[in-house]
Amino acid sequence: MKKLVILSAAAFLLCIKAYSQNTKVLEDGGSGPLKAIVIGEKTLPNHAVYRPADLSKIAKLPVMVWGNGGCANSSEGHQNFLNEIASHGYIIVAIGPFIASGEKMKEEDRKIRTTSANLLEGLDWLMAQNNDKNSPYYQKVDLSNTAVAGMSCGGLQTIEAAGDSRFKTVMVMNSGVLNGGASSGMPGMPAVTKEKLNSHHTPTLYVIGDSTDIAYNNAMDDFKLINHVPIVMSNLNVGHGGTYNQPHGGAFSPLVLNWLDWQLKGKTENTKLFVGQNCYWCGKDGWRIETKNFR
Repeated sequence: MKKLVILSAAAFLLCIKAYSQNTKVLEDGGSGPLKAIVIGEKTLPNHAVYRPADLSKIAKLPVMVWGNGGCANSSEGHQNFLNEIASHGYIIVAIGPFIASGEKMKEEDRKIRTTSANLLEGLDWLMAQNNDKNSPYYQKVDLSNTAVAGMSCGGLQTIEAAGDSRFKTVMVMNSGVLNGGASSGMPGMPAVTKEKLNSHHTPTLYVIGDSTDIAYNNAMDDFKLINHVPIVMSNLNVGHGGTYNQPHGGAFSPLVLNWLDWQLKGKTENTKLFVGQNCYWCGKDGWRIETKNFR
């Protein structure tokens, strides 16, 4: 069994001092057992890494790569959510450069439109780091358990990248393929069509708002069309913005953590949280759950 080491407050502070210029702490490191940091890695300048502060005594950690709403070149709009996930024992590589506390993003960086290739770049970097004996990530990354995820436009990037054989699960959040086809998208959005849904080869989770979410109809149509992999559609009574900016990522975080722990950490008991008429999340605190293709 993998062992998670809980970091003391003193040890946490020592870790932070070791990364003074390229690290920041959000919400006291998150509510999970592993205090998290956001870090800018010199060899990965176009991404930010959310991870437990001290990797020295931790077993291999599962991975999530993340695409932002608006296909933006910054994960700051989702940072509370991503930090919270990391504090429960995950390494997250999010598109967009690290921005230190109190600093503003460079205007030239802000104008960059990201692509689904940036998701794969993050995973490629982690693979290299995991094999580099001089890296703090050496043999700390569980590359057999990786997730690709994103919100809104980042969710379309996720769907574009979902066919990569390295991913073990897909999470599409506040997003869905546009019903009018690729030509109906806004400028800069991924030209994804419904046919791309056929590339999904792993269990898939959709996390969507209610009917006020502009992605609602597109997402629900995706759910109808995906008939070849297990899929969960989860709807919460919030709009398109979700709960990412709320403390610790709000209501989205515990549901997503339950899914990731099931899919990437082997907690098969979490099946009952999503599947079955009496599932834990079915009707809990405003959630509506639908499932297909589970045996």
